[in-house]
Amino acid sequence: MSTNRDEGPIPAWQTLYDNIYLLLILGVVVPTVVYTVWGLIEVMNVPQLPIAR
Repeated sequence: MSTNRDEGPIPAWQTLYDNIYLLLILGVVVPTVVYTVWGLIEVMNVPQLPIAR
């Protein structure tokens, strides 16, 4: 027996997870942006040398 159900509209998360190219792009872009911002914050927090003042 098969039942035909009206499942309604496809949720946005399922549409996101079904798009493999979007997941690939997000998997590359998100870590790149996070590590770049993290690196910039680290560089800005490095104390200056006393000689450079």
